[in-house]
Amino acid sequence: MKIGGLQKLTLLDYPGKMACTVFTSGCNLRCPFCHNAGLVTHIDGQYITSEEVLDFLATRKNKLEGMCLTGGEPLLNSDVAEFLYKVKQMGFSVKLDTNGTFPELLESIIKDGLADYVAMDIKNSADKYNLTCGREVNMRNILKSVELLKCGKTDYEFRTTVVRQLHDEEDIESIAKWLSGAKVWYLQQFVDSGDLIGQGMSAWEEDVLHRFCATAQKYLPTFVRGIE
Repeated sequence: MKIGGLQKLTLLDYPGKMACTVFTSGCNLRCPFCHNAGLVTHIDGQYITSEEVLDFLATRKNKLEGMCLTGGEPLLNSDVAEFLYKVKQMGFSVKLDTNGTFPELLESIIKDGLADYVAMDIKNSADKYNLTCGREVNMRNILKSVELLKCGKTDYEFRTTVVRQLHDEEDIESIAKWLSGAKVWYLQQFVDSGDLIGQGMSAWEEDVLHRFCATAQKYLPTFVRGIE
């Protein structure tokens, strides 16, 4: 596992649970609005070992309820299932964040009971996916991952970080039609972390984001996230 960071306590990353967050390094996408540029591009160098994370978790039994594995893209790691198995064996719930480009591995993890909650990023409408991801994406893999979650029994959410330069109301409605029948979709307010991959990214005004949400709610339960 290429682990670039560990947040020892979060009350936000794992819905309803007190957890820690493990950040893996490296990603197969280059979304210009990504706020973790350092993690995405840091593919060589010093890492936290999985053993260090497991040792930390051993000290948090009966204190933390779960672990959120995020990135980068966690499923780039060939040993991710082995790592999650060890975390589950310690009694922790697991939330997995993914961009959905590895449906076979995602399916295997779910089948083996190694993830209790999956959050999948939906980057944009199909015709803007490559633009939004900064790289060419096999949409068949994205579609497979979406259907896997929609038809499965594992708890999940879909989420989209909404950026003024990349998303308009037509895109939001297109995504909503695509995700129709899903449990929930979150529209996340873009925030410039100062560590972005691209330049010139900005957020829509709050009233616009709420209007987008109202449009999407015609097709599935949709909520705005990131606005106080």
